[in-house]
Amino acid sequence: MRPALDWLNGLLRRLPTWPVWLLGAVPLAILVARTLTGDLGPDPVKALEHELGLWGLRFLIASLAVTPLVWAGLRLLKFRRALGVTGFAYVALHFLVWLALDMGLRWPQIAGDLVKRPYILVGFTAFVLLVPLALTSTNAAIRRLGPLRWRRLHRLAWPAILLGALHFVMIGKVWTGDSLAYLALTLGLLALRLLPGRGAQGKSA
Repeated sequence: MRPALDWLNGLLRRLPTWPVWLLGAVPLAILVARTLTGDLGPDPVKALEHELGLWGLRFLIASLAVTPLVWAGLRLLKFRRALGVTGFAYVALHFLVWLALDMGLRWPQIAGDLVKRPYILVGFTAFVLLVPLALTSTNAAIRRLGPLRWRRLHRLAWPAILLGALHFVMIGKVWTGDSLAYLALTLGLLALRLLPGRGAQGKSA
């Protein structure tokens, strides 16, 4: 097992981060193509909104999974930023589609939905928590804030991703196996950080 892990880590060490960014753009390119060809069904705005949000959640959960995989011996830490920022980009697009295409920038109705619909408020809160993380996901921000303050700030990713998964569950009138699986996976990845002996390591992720 160890030789295989060493070989894989050697490969990961040589692999640059740009393929992650490139692969992260593939779902968006497919969604744009499907939108242009009218392949998003009878309600393309809702379908686009849903798919963007789901891909955002997937990439954010993938970023959350990096730390436990690092504990397991895989050197994936250098890819976490790309996964997290890509996830935020999809979430931001999801929010903009809802704001501009779904709601038509009707601000009184938008404000009313934030108050009346709990799942929208939960999703909006998750988005707000992600904004400072995206804005400080640079080496310059780490130098400016200092590693300790930067790590503390980026712990906001934990509640943000959890709220994002909860938002996905709450959207449907009936809970589905898929939505519950995303929530369970998120809870499991967060619970791993509470294991004895993982506290100090978990603080950086």
